[in-house]
Amino acid sequence: MPLAELATALVNSLTWAMSTFLVAAGLTLIFGILHILNFSHGGFFMIGAYVAFSALRLLGGEVPLWAYLGAAAAGAVLVAALGVLVDQFILKRLRQVEDAYVLIATYALLLVCEGGTKLVWGLGYHSASPPTGFDGALVVGDFVVPQFSLFVIAAGVAVYALIEWMLNGTGVGRLIKAVAMDAWTARLLGVNVTLVFALTVLIGFALAGLAGGLLLANQSLSPELAGVFIIQAFGVIIVGGMGSVRGAFLAALLLGLFESIGSYLLPELPGLLFFAAMVAIILVRPQGLFGKEQLA
Repeated sequence: MPLAELATALVNSLTWAMSTFLVAAGLTLIFGILHILNFSHGGFFMIGAYVAFSALRLLGGEVPLWAYLGAAAAGAVLVAALGVLVDQFILKRLRQVEDAYVLIATYALLLVCEGGTKLVWGLGYHSASPPTGFDGALVVGDFVVPQFSLFVIAAGVAVYALIEWMLNGTGVGRLIKAVAMDAWTARLLGVNVTLVFALTVLIGFALAGLAGGLLLANQSLSPELAGVFIIQAFGVIIVGGMGSVRGAFLAALLLGLFESIGSYLLPELPGLLFFAAMVAIILVRPQGLFGKEQLA
């Protein structure tokens, strides 16, 4: 493989990995503490993207980076608010039921998200431009990479670093990890477990909305957007170890590499190497890369 093609494949791998991690981060966080596999996560990712799109449309045309990030933050705030309602009326009722009922309930919530999106934004396709400064391409000899790909990679790394800092460098993060390990003992020690649960849901849904806004210029908007990343996101959190943010990040990098190699070697069979690698890793290590670590 020529050097330019190798560099392009590496950038594509990192772009795929960080896009998928951005979607998987909130999903992993919620499972790590509530042990609820939220199938509707893709729907709230989609709502975050639509909210960011609406904010950018108000500004009109090309927007600077700060406006693009502000639109993504607006998506995060609105989805976080929706997460508070979802937690109050749905997730609290699912914490003590069997996993099958959880999947059915959250899948139904996904359908509600899709229906609500169609009512508010319609059935048409929409698109948004990258922020100014990231709407071109970086050219070094034969190596050409979209600047927005570099933005996505930087955003994924920044979100991961922020989550790691929150979990390991703040009192709130340590409380979240304590409740994830043993909620019953944490409650005996005086921790307000209910409040920690609610805060985790708030952060998890905010991450879903933020991912939608950050990746807005990376794909077309439609009511089918909810399913674009969610299968890959589930694959990442399973390979990384259910509930491990660090595992999800490393799994995204690993599976992104296989996805990029597969796209180069087998372009007529997209995703084949990704699923093959996922199955192989699960067979060798069923608990995932960090299966015994939660929220670490």
